[in-house]
Amino acid sequence: MTAILSWNIQNARGTDGVISLQRIASVIDAMGDPDLICLQEISRHLPLRRGGAAPDQIAEISALFPGFAIIFGAAIEADRDGAEPRWQYGNATLTRLPVLSVFRHALPQPAEGGICHMARQATEVTVAAARGPLRVVNTHLEYYSAKQRRAQIERLRDIHHEIVSNEANPPKSDPTGPYQLVVRAPDCVLCGDFNMETSFDEYAAMLAPLAEGMAPFSDAWRTVHRDRPHEPTCGIHDHDQWSQGPHCRDFFFVTDKIARAAREDRKSTRLNSSHTDISRMPSSA
Repeated sequence: MTAILSWNIQNARGTDGVISLQRIASVIDAMGDPDLICLQEISRHLPLRRGGAAPDQIAEISALFPGFAIIFGAAIEADRDGAEPRWQYGNATLTRLPVLSVFRHALPQPAEGGICHMARQATEVTVAAARGPLRVVNTHLEYYSAKQRRAQIERLRDIHHEIVSNEANPPKSDPTGPYQLVVRAPDCVLCGDFNMETSFDEYAAMLAPLAEGMAPFSDAWRTVHRDRPHEPTCGIHDHDQWSQGPHCRDFFFVTDKIARAAREDRKSTRLNSSHTDISRMPSSA
């Protein structure tokens, strides 16, 4: 079974305020031996404190995981007072499995005044897994706007529908050039920080039936653990940011074939998700 870890690292800032990708890497190493690592809130050349440094966190995390290929999906790329290079912010997928294809998707940002919101993105990577091609989508949805989350979920579902439909109705192709067939596996793991709880309407929308009789996505936690409540992924240590205390807002949604395999092999299913404060990291680390 392919092991996938998802983590909103919040630019590697710990509960003590210290920014350290080395500590992030140490916690990942302690959690097991993942085949893919899906990180959200990682940046390049973005000042992380007023007047502070603007590190290339993609280069840093790549150096910390030398056996992995890294695919960065920038949700934002913008000017920083004329300095080069421009700053970028988004999601990164690290994989030690062979990469078959990569697609980067901008997610909807419908207008909603009076609140904070920013551009969001999904990084789609199809890898050669032991059981065949596997599409892993790493994403991070809007926090402040339920309207935007709902639109983003609909786009993610539409992308999946397009891929499955094209698999069932293959286009004409050319063995060379950009019209050649590109592997985009119908078997999908959609993971990341969805900024929603299981009681939210957006959660129900994610699991709603798909068009044309396609099997809907399943919540992998409930597939494996049935009625056991989701373990918390944030608010465990950071009570300043999460005054409601420990709760879950990070998920793995999977397609039917993967759900069936997980049900049949519950003990070996390995899908881990968290926010930065899942482990308290000492400032001396």
